[in-house]
This record gives sequence, C-alpha cells and structure tokens, in this order.
Amino acid sequence: MRIYDIIAKKRDGYELSDEEIAFFVKNYVSGEIKDYQASALMMAIYLNGMTDRETVTLTLEMAQSGDMLDLTAIDGVKVDKHSTGGVGDKTTLIVAPIVAALGCKVAKMSGRGLGHTGGTVDKLESIDGFNVALSPEEFIRTVNKTGICVVGQTGNLAPADKKIYALRDATATVGSIPLIASSIMSKKLAAGSDCIVLDVKYGSGAFMKTPEDALLLAEKMVTIGKGAGKRVRAVISDMDTPLGKNIGNILEVKEAVEILRSGEDSDLTQVCIALAANIIVLAFGIEYNEAESKVCTVLKNGEAYGKFLEMVKAQGGDVSLIENTVNFRKAKYRKEMLSPADGFILATDAEKIGSASVVLGAGRATKDDIIDYTAGIILHKKTGNKVQKGEVIAELFADDEGRFASAEEMFMSGFIFSEKEAERKPLIYKVVE
Repeated sequence: MRIYDIIAKKRDGYELSDEEIAFFVKNYVSGEIKDYQASALMMAIYLNGMTDRETVTLTLEMAQSGDMLDLTAIDGVKVDKHSTGGVGDKTTLIVAPIVAALGCKVAKMSGRGLGHTGGTVDKLESIDGFNVALSPEEFIRTVNKTGICVVGQTGNLAPADKKIYALRDATATVGSIPLIASSIMSKKLAAGSDCIVLDVKYGSGAFMKTPEDALLLAEKMVTIGKGAGKRVRAVISDMDTPLGKNIGNILEVKEAVEILRSGEDSDLTQVCIALAANIIVLAFGIEYNEAESKVCTVLKNGEAYGKFLEMVKAQGGDVSLIENTVNFRKAKYRKEMLSPADGFILATDAEKIGSASVVLGAGRATKDDIIDYTAGIILHKKTGNKVQKGEVIAELFADDEGRFASAEEMFMSGFIFSEKEAERKPLIYKVVE
C-alpha cells in the first residue's frame, strides 16, 4: 500500500477503505508519511469530502493513535460535554456540577483558550491552587469520591489529531466538516465517557457562521459517536452574542458561581439547563421534561453549587474565593464604555468582543502567551437592549492601562446601534438526537 495511491484515489473522488485510512494515520504519526503528502490528502478530502463510514473510521483511528483513557474503574454513568468554542462560554463550570449532583460521573478533560475563545482549564486555574494536572490515578479517585473532576488534556491523547490539525491550520483545510468532526470526536472518544453532549455553536463568535453549517457538523459528530457505540446528542446554540455578561477568566468564574448559587434566569442559564437536561436524558433514559425538572431543582436548591465547592476543594482550589467571590484578585484598571447614541443595540459581533478581551490580556493570541486572569469585560447591555446616549454598556478591565486604547476600538467595532429594536433569535436552534 502506498500513500501516493491513497492520495490519487481521494483526489479522484473515490471512497477510501478502512485499511487505507488506518495506513495513513499510523504512518503519518510515525513519520513515515511526510507533511507534504498528508497535506495533499487533506486538500483532497477538503475538496471531495468523506462518507459517514470514512469519517467514523478516520475518527476511531485518530482516537486510537495514542492513549485511550480507561474509565472502567469509575462506578456509574460517565458523561462528557464539549463546546465547539465561543465567547463568554463558561457552561462547563455550571453544567458539570449540575449533572454530578444528579448522579452522573463527570470525568472531563478540557482545553485552554486560543484566539477569541476562552478555555475551561484557564478559568479553573484562575482559582488559586486549583490543580488541573492530576495523574490518571488521582483523576479516577477524585471522580469516584466527588462525582466530578475536570483536568487538562494529556500529552498523548489523540496525537494523530494534533499533527493533522497543525497541518490543516497551515494549509487552508481547516473548514472541512468531516475533518472538524473527526478532530473533535477523536479526543472525545479517547477520553472514554459513555455519554457525550456536544454544544455546537454558530454565529459571529463561532467557527460555523450559519445554523445550517452547524447542523451539518452536529449531524456528522452524532453519527461518529453512535458509530463508535456512544450515546450522543448535539445542541446547536447561538454565538452571535457573547454568552452571559462576563468575559475573562476570573470574571467568568464569578458569573458561574452566581448562577450556581441563585439559579438566576439568563441566556447563560437557559443554555446550561438545555445542555444538562440532554446529558441526563442520555445518562438515565428519561424524558426531556423530567430531566429538565431535575436539573432546575438541583440548580435552585443549592446542590449543584455544593458540588462545585466539592470539586474546587478536591482539586486543591481556594474554596474561600468561591464562598466569597469579592476576594478574587481584581484588575488594577477599569474603563467604562458608553453608548454613542439613543436607540437599541441591533447586533453584536461576538468575535470582535472576544478579540477585545484578548487585547486586554484575558486570552492568548499565540499558545505561548501569558494570561492575565483579572482582565476581561462585563457587558451591561447586549443585542436587543434599549440604550441611551452616554449610558454604560460595558466595563473593560486590565492590569495594563496601555491596553485600553486598542481594546476599546476593537470592542466598539463589534456593536451596531439602531433606532429600531432587534429581532430576537432563539438561543437553541435545534437538538440533534
């Protein structure tokens, strides 16, 4: 078997066999297949697509290219939730303790932020002492004890995906739905959970810009998950506007804690309830309405908040910061952003707002950048809200006052003001079962 023949076959629009896909993944990881050959195959896939069978096979081969986390030592139903990325998306901090309080075992590996999207690991590390680098033994022991543990991804989880993604990023082949789906799902399958709920975002702050494209990606990932014997659902949600009001690591932890304590209704709360309820449906086989009722109960009675405290304590975090969030370190400088006109906020560009938070220091432009945990944005007004000229629509926070000028320009470029009220879109576009 030769990689030359595999490239030519896909170039001409034919379907690759399981053996050909396995040959490519194995030999690309080992270095036998060179980057220029893999690049040619990625472009052929980008142009000609892959069938569901090809995509499932590619995903499984990528998942099995490194460590496959064995969670059999964890008692109960193991669940996972994955977001395709967004601005202000702190849903894991809320959803994970909710479903753990209802008896699921959350053994979750999360990533760091890059670009305008934040990362769960960075948010958790903004809690003094919180350890996301547990050994596999500590990870499993913590889940069995508390029902919940969130750590960073291991170095050898789906190494084929790391190599292939880096290549796609450099060869303009990122935007292939089969390749996106296999990249995400290979890591989810390697992480070993029984049930997976995918939060597939669409809009200005997401990779998929339209709900139709998000639906195609969601359907492909659900197909992969089911082909691998997992229970999977995808919730397609809006990311034209940042989720919640706080953007930035400490700020997002504080907002998550506020919702866990109060159950306060907001767009963030509604998305979290939908994600958690779908996890409960998969885990226990009950109807959605019953699952939603259970989710709302533990959110309002404090059980989910208690589970979050358990997780922070078990992973070495300073629980006093959660119990009294005013004790979190604060940014040295604050700047108010004012509405330039009377009227309504017609639209917001979540990517530009997220990019403004990166300029402030809340995220990374490159993987080696150091994050300022205190930096970020609090939104006081969002799409659809009425505003008056001179009214505060947001606050910017940074430890470096020199960051404000460029961040302010980026932030304001993400707002469109109008005399007419914006049409409200549903937060949840569709659930793919």
